[in-house]
Amino acid sequence: MDHKKLKEVPSEYHMMGGDGPHSYAQNSDYQRQLVMTSEGLIREVITEHMDTSSFHTIRIADLGSSVGPNAFLAAQNIISAIKAKCESTKKRVPEFHVFFNDLPSNDFNTLFRNLPRDRGYFACGSPGTFHRRLLPRKTVHLAHCSTALHWLSRVPDGVGEKGSVHYSGAGNEVKRAYREQYEVDMRAFLNSRAEELVPGGIMLLLVLGFPDGEVLSESGIGVAFQILGSCLRHMVKMGKLSEDKVDSFNLPFYYPSLSELKTLIEANGLFHIERMTNLGGAMRCKPDPKALTWHLRVVIGGLIEKHFGISGSGIVMDELFRLYFQKLLRSPILVDEKYYKETNYFLFLKRKAC
Repeated sequence: MDHKKLKEVPSEYHMMGGDGPHSYAQNSDYQRQLVMTSEGLIREVITEHMDTSSFHTIRIADLGSSVGPNAFLAAQNIISAIKAKCESTKKRVPEFHVFFNDLPSNDFNTLFRNLPRDRGYFACGSPGTFHRRLLPRKTVHLAHCSTALHWLSRVPDGVGEKGSVHYSGAGNEVKRAYREQYEVDMRAFLNSRAEELVPGGIMLLLVLGFPDGEVLSESGIGVAFQILGSCLRHMVKMGKLSEDKVDSFNLPFYYPSLSELKTLIEANGLFHIERMTNLGGAMRCKPDPKALTWHLRVVIGGLIEKHFGISGSGIVMDELFRLYFQKLLRSPILVDEKYYKETNYFLFLKRKAC
């Protein structure tokens, strides 16, 4: 593992906590739809490929759980599929132990407070970055990660480019730095999971990505980040934010293509790629500007709060996203389908025999 490039993950890398209107719990319909979309694929994988009869307890790790609602749904889908397989083969149903993982700064209080009462599994938290080991060797039977692998462990060094908050609107050197950081992070993720999974263990990934041959700056994501940068600069002119702070603000997201993922997994050599499926994107109908604004706020609110030293529910944050909403209303991404290029990948990997 490249420890020089894989530093401690910043504490602000978390979704907005709690249950209120500014929380991730109330503004994560996009992620929930992806979990629901993958349910049939997960059931198929478990039915055809998972050994459910050799263990008294099956351990499931959900990586990047945030405050819970979608992680609970994913755990329910996985366990329901395992139970269905056991019942159809007349095998004993095992007990289940689910590890919910996210960074220590995540709102685990909300997660545990909202655990389903009739969940049918033992639950515990596993705080830490999933770019490192989280659990003992060869103890996990199934690892699941949904819409979290586009988060980098850190913003690469030297990517500050005036007027840009992301590589989607930056030059080739910045894009290369982001790509190299993603490669470091993905290798670390795969190596860590390979140690935790039992031989033949299953890993199910839902990855936010971007197709080969398309230009990110000409997509909904790219335009959304350009609007954010425009709003931050507007706030500087209004005297609400520091220009130096705006110039040094960058989003720690990388959106890989399917070919990039395939190359990285094959080069790692610890997993068989059993299935890679393009699920398509979420923006297949006219987007709701209010929902898009709220969603962006709950995803990056912690980053903005920490970097600029402002309250996540304060006046300046409210003003920033009010301005964002106004600019979004005038954006072509709300009406022109040529911007609907983002996509999501479902990956089924199996740990190779040690």
